[in-house]
Amino acid sequence: QVQLVESGGGLVQAGGSLRLSCAASGRTFATMGWFRQGPAKEREFVGAIIRSTDYLYYADYADPVKGRFTIARDNAKNTVYLQMNNLKPEDTAVYYCAARSGRITTTAKDCEYWGQGTQVTVSS
Repeated sequence: QVQLVESGGGLVQAGGSLRLSCAASGRTFATMGWFRQGPAKEREFVGAIIRSTDYLYYADYADPVKGRFTIARDNAKNTVYLQMNNLKPEDTAVYYCAARSGRITTTAKDCEYWGQGTQVTVSS
């Protein structure tokens, strides 16, 4: 059974940092990443990382988070991380881990597996 389990959300002041983790079990994925969904908003792409070779990875990010968020993965732990720095109130959302077999996609419906979500709240 495939599971994605997120952790690390919480409440932080603007300008602060949080690190989210997503541990996958049951199989490995070429691409793992993050989406978020704010109040009354559609789920949107945050960033993702794809394993190109055993040692090469490529990451892509949505424009609003470029330069502030960083994705990393630990294949030994089958885990992907989202380091979020200089957080802003507009980053407040439920953050979802997503995984798929193919290339990076910015479209939520193309992701094969989802975590349960973790709340991130940034106060001003």
